[in-house]
Amino acid sequence: MDSAQAGRDGSRTRTAPGMKILFITSNRLGDAVLSTGLLDHLIRRHPGARITIACGPVAVPLFAEAPGIERVIALTKKPYSGHWLDLWRQTAFRVWDRVVDLRASGFVWTVLAKDRCRLVKNDAPVHRLRLLADVLGLEDIVSPKVWTAEEHHAAAADLIPPGPVLGIGPTANWGGKQWPAESFVDLIRRLRAPGQPFEDAPVAVFGGPGERGAAGPVLESLAEESRIDLVGKAGLLTVAACLERCALYIGNDSGLMHLAAAAGAPTLGLFGPSREVHYAPFGAKAAFVRTPESYEQILYTPGYDFRSQQCLMGSLEVDTVVEAAQELLARLGGAIASPPAPASANAP
Repeated sequence: MDSAQAGRDGSRTRTAPGMKILFITSNRLGDAVLSTGLLDHLIRRHPGARITIACGPVAVPLFAEAPGIERVIALTKKPYSGHWLDLWRQTAFRVWDRVVDLRASGFVWTVLAKDRCRLVKNDAPVHRLRLLADVLGLEDIVSPKVWTAEEHHAAAADLIPPGPVLGIGPTANWGGKQWPAESFVDLIRRLRAPGQPFEDAPVAVFGGPGERGAAGPVLESLAEESRIDLVGKAGLLTVAACLERCALYIGNDSGLMHLAAAAGAPTLGLFGPSREVHYAPFGAKAAFVRTPESYEQILYTPGYDFRSQQCLMGSLEVDTVVEAAQELLARLGGAIASPPAPASANAP
């Protein structure tokens, strides 16, 4: 029987026999979610492998239910690349069968390994998932995967009621990528209007810890009986199970957007100062819409201050997003799916 132990830094350990793999993934939640398909491939390809994951602290909970995980190391960024020294101290005194580095660093050459796979930085106009598949020489892209447990789906069933629920993600890790809150408010009003797909339906508003300020105007626009407040109020895997229960999720380009698509929710991503060619939500139930201006037109203007938090999504019209949402629902057959039963949790 496996045993598990949680460390003070949020790390998690579990013992299991087999091949030793070190999997280094992103500091950001969105990129970490995208990397789960590659991890799932390794888990399936090497049954019984003992896998150590290094990732940013925000992504640690993402791997809590993944099979075969021996340890998850929270890689907190430090000045002068001190976080890499911390990782080396925890991994250098072991011979790894395979090291997979998705952060395009030189770390793979600092530890003993029989096989090294490393992401090469590439700005080509291809999806990030294509670049990740190339790390292992895979012909096909592998879809992101969210591992959840029955407890997460049971908690989600308590939070998300039966019937159609509209999921909204009004936050992002940078103010420039946040569609104006008043645009989200107008979007919700129109999708919940009489005769519309979400007539009088509850609205689940998602956001991370510390994002209540950005989500506040959207929450305040909803009557208490129509509002499901999930801004920093649930663990990451419970959030994933809640997203799975949404009939449609509309949100800014963010980690939550990628989590929604990976969880299987119909997902519409909103883009402006980020590249949809690299980061569009992935899957048969996913779509995106962007500002009339391209990424380059928005950002590469003389004198632009990249440290600014000013919204750069204002030119994306509510009409455009409503139309894109209707097109996505029509593509999926027009009917709004009911939430899955809790028994659907975490098939391997």
